This record gives sequence, C-alpha cells and structure tokens, in this order.
Amino acid sequence: MRRRSRAAEALAAVLLLALSAACGSRLPESDFEREGPTRAPREAAPLRVGIITSATSPVGGGAFTGPRDGARAYFDRLNAHGGVDGRRIEVRTCDDGGSGVGNNECVHKLVEEDEVVALVATTALDYAGASRVARAGVPDIGGQPIGTAYDTYPHLYGIYGSLAPRAGTPGWDGKLYGGTEVYRYFKREHGARTAAVVSYNQSASAAYARLVERGLRAEGYKVVTEQVDFALPNFRAVAADLKEQGADLVFDAIDGHGNARLCQAMDEAGADVTAKVTNVQNWTSTVADDYEDAPRCRNALWATGASRNFQDTGHPAVREFREATKDLKRHSQWQLEGWAAARWFTDAAKSCTKTGITRACVDAYMDRSQGYTAGGLLLPVRFERLPEPPESSRTCLSVARWQDGKGWVGQGDMNRTCFTVPQLAYEP
Repeated sequence: MRRRSRAAEALAAVLLLALSAACGSRLPESDFEREGPTRAPREAAPLRVGIITSATSPVGGGAFTGPRDGARAYFDRLNAHGGVDGRRIEVRTCDDGGSGVGNNECVHKLVEEDEVVALVATTALDYAGASRVARAGVPDIGGQPIGTAYDTYPHLYGIYGSLAPRAGTPGWDGKLYGGTEVYRYFKREHGARTAAVVSYNQSASAAYARLVERGLRAEGYKVVTEQVDFALPNFRAVAADLKEQGADLVFDAIDGHGNARLCQAMDEAGADVTAKVTNVQNWTSTVADDYEDAPRCRNALWATGASRNFQDTGHPAVREFREATKDLKRHSQWQLEGWAAARWFTDAAKSCTKTGITRACVDAYMDRSQGYTAGGLLLPVRFERLPEPPESSRTCLSVARWQDGKGWVGQGDMNRTCFTVPQLAYEP
C-alpha cells in the first residue's frame, strides 16, 4: 500500500459533497478477421471501451467528470495517431446518475449490449454493478476507488492498486487499511506538531474525522478536534479556536463549500497555519476562484496524492497530457489520472495485438501490472492478493502546494518522498 487510504479519502469527500447537494466475454470474431487477398480492403473494426461516470449525480455536475474527460482526451489523441494496431478506439460513455440502479443499467448497456473489451476510468458514486463486471470477466482499468469495489472484486483495477484478496469481501474480513505517510511528511518536513481536524456533526463526516485523528495520534501529534453543526456551522468559532490552540495543520471532513467558508473565517481571525491540507479531488486549477475571499488560507493549501502534479510540465508525460487538454476550461488531478487509466488500457491492448485483443488478454496484462507508472504519471502501482494485511509499508506520496501566480507547485520528487509507516484498519 502506498497511500493514506485513498479509498476512504475519496469516499469521505463524495459523501460530504452529497450532503451539500439537497455478457459476452469478448468482441465478435469478425473484429479480428484478416481480409483475404481477393477481398476488397476495409478499415479494421474499432476497439470498444466503456466509461461509466456519475456525471449528473446528487453531488452536482462536474464533480466526477474529470477522469472521463482525461481518458477521452487520451483516446482522441491515440486515434489521431492511428489507434492500436490500426484500430481506432470507440469510446462508449454512460452516465449512471449517481444511483445504484443507474449504475447497473450502465453495466448492462456497456458490458452486455455493447460488448466493450474493457471499462476505463470508472468514477461512480454507487458502483452497484461491480459484481456483474467481475462475473463477466471484464477488466475495469484505472477506476477511482470512491467505494470499496476495487478492494473487493477480481478484474477491477483501481488507479492506486490494491493488496487485498479481492475475493468478494472488502479488504480483509471487511476491513481496509491505510497508512500515515501524509502526517509523517508534515511532521518530518515542516516540523508540525499540532493538528486540527474539522468535521460536521454528521455520521459520515464524523467517522472520517476519527480515522484522521487516529492517524495523527499514531504519528505523535497533539490533535485538536473541531465539530460544527452541518445546518448552521459556526466557522468563526472554529477559526478563533484554531488560532488559540496554535494549530500547525488543518485537516477536514467537510465539503468544498464549507472549506471555502472555513478558510475565509481563518483569514478574518488571523489563524495562520503551516498547511490547510486537502485531497486529490480538490487538486484543481480553480482554487483562485473557489477561495477568492481567503488569500492567506488559499496560499496555505496543500494537496497530497499518488500521481504526478498536473502542472509539472517539465515532465514529458505531463507535458503530453497538458498539450492534449489545452482547450479544457479547467484542469485537475483527476483528469490526469483518467488520462493515465486510458494509457494503461492502451498498453494492455498493445500487448495483445499478436494473439487478439480480448477481455481475457487485457485482464491478464492488468493482473501482472506490478510497478506500472503510466510513463511516470503514477507512483508504481501494485496488485497483489495478500492473505493478511500488512502491519506496515513503505509508502510514497506526491505533494503540491498552492501559490498565487504559480498555481500548484510540486514539493520534491514523489518517488523519493517515501516513508515506512504503520497501516491502520478501518471499516468502510
């Protein structure tokens, strides 16, 4: 494991955002036929891939579309360069509306009717159809682990990897594990000793806050807990206490709108911190607008993740991504991870050109994808099936901080920002 439970982090972010929003096994044989010498040549049949996105979910438009947009940009560029072995990629998308019923309908349409060879960059609020995808043997490549599906079922390959048995039960006997590398980083690199955790008086928010508190205490922090009423949050009181307690770091289990209001209250109260730490879902180019009323807090925003900063254009793989997405109105880390997922499928498909690009061949490539990085965009991904959860793990992370006029500035080499940290259990 190389992450402070990204699955828990993403799930918490989604739940909190929601609070603020009131069987074929392969393509037809004809796809692989070679034309005889007496027949007129024709264009090779396309490869169909599916992308399931909760684009119109209760969370709100745009919350989940980043991975889809990144993947589509990759496939558009790939098709412009000839596709895979002369076959273009035909992308079939499906919006599941953020519901389990809608998700099952998307799985039926893409897997059983359209007979896609793989799903790519799945980003679903309720991945209710995951078991059907697994039973069909369809590789699901580079999906976002919003829930527990990618640590539960075979043939599903989340963007951050998994060490769990994936035999139909989440994690190990229903428990998942995450590391404390984020807290270790700020302790070692910035001398942080006091950390605040802000949450709502709501079950999902409070549960995630307790997980963060456990990790911080395991790393020796003094922890300040702040809980506000979801309906009528008093962020001014929280900000005043943060200043009084001398918090070095602020973590949160609140939604994006609440974060902006908290930052504004911190600026007004003069509560300056070393870092206001956010997650990969909020690692976007729109920070200046989202936090326009909180310039000091805005410039204390830090993000951590498991992929290379989308602003690191000194790296050729990032430069390629940015050039292909230059017409998008905004950029985000989730877009880059969707692009990486599409590249992952493409590498798998290319490995199958001699024997036939089937679901089974693509899945076999994925199952042995140890150390995959998508050309340096991802920390090395691992898929293993450990019978017991690890007690500790050497874990690396990508870190960036926001600076007005510069955007997200990377903080060191993500492949060298590594720590051996304990793995803590939690129940999703």
